[in-house]
Amino acid sequence: MIVKDTAQMISGMQPELDPETWHFCSLIEAEAPELAQQVRAAALGIFVEDEGLTGVLSQADAERLDLVGPLPLRRITLRVFSALDGVGLTAAVAETLADAGIPCNVVAAYHHDHVFVPEALAEEALLLLMARAEIGA
Repeated sequence: MIVKDTAQMISGMQPELDPETWHFCSLIEAEAPELAQQVRAAALGIFVEDEGLTGVLSQADAERLDLVGPLPLRRITLRVFSALDGVGLTAAVAETLADAGIPCNVVAAYHHDHVFVPEALAEEALLLLMARAEIGA
């Protein structure tokens, strides 16, 4: 069921930590078209910006393609099926982590939001988000 209510999204977020390590990489497709094709094929997600192609690669794929970034990340998936026009979930997650000094990059997909945090802080971030879900909005 799609959840749109702010309080229900927060209390129902059910954060889940992915065991994989991820890297955000960037390249200019025109300068490395073959590499860009490999990134597109391997990436968990991609985004095209004016400056280039951003790909989210697993540790193994980042190593294989020599694109290991400077900040290894872990992904926390919020299992709530939040509405695309829902308001407040991203803000609550960002505020909770920011208050603890944990940077995050939130990627919203169709079914779930995915929060990428530095690998060294992933367990702490998970516990904070679980506690925030218990408290609610």
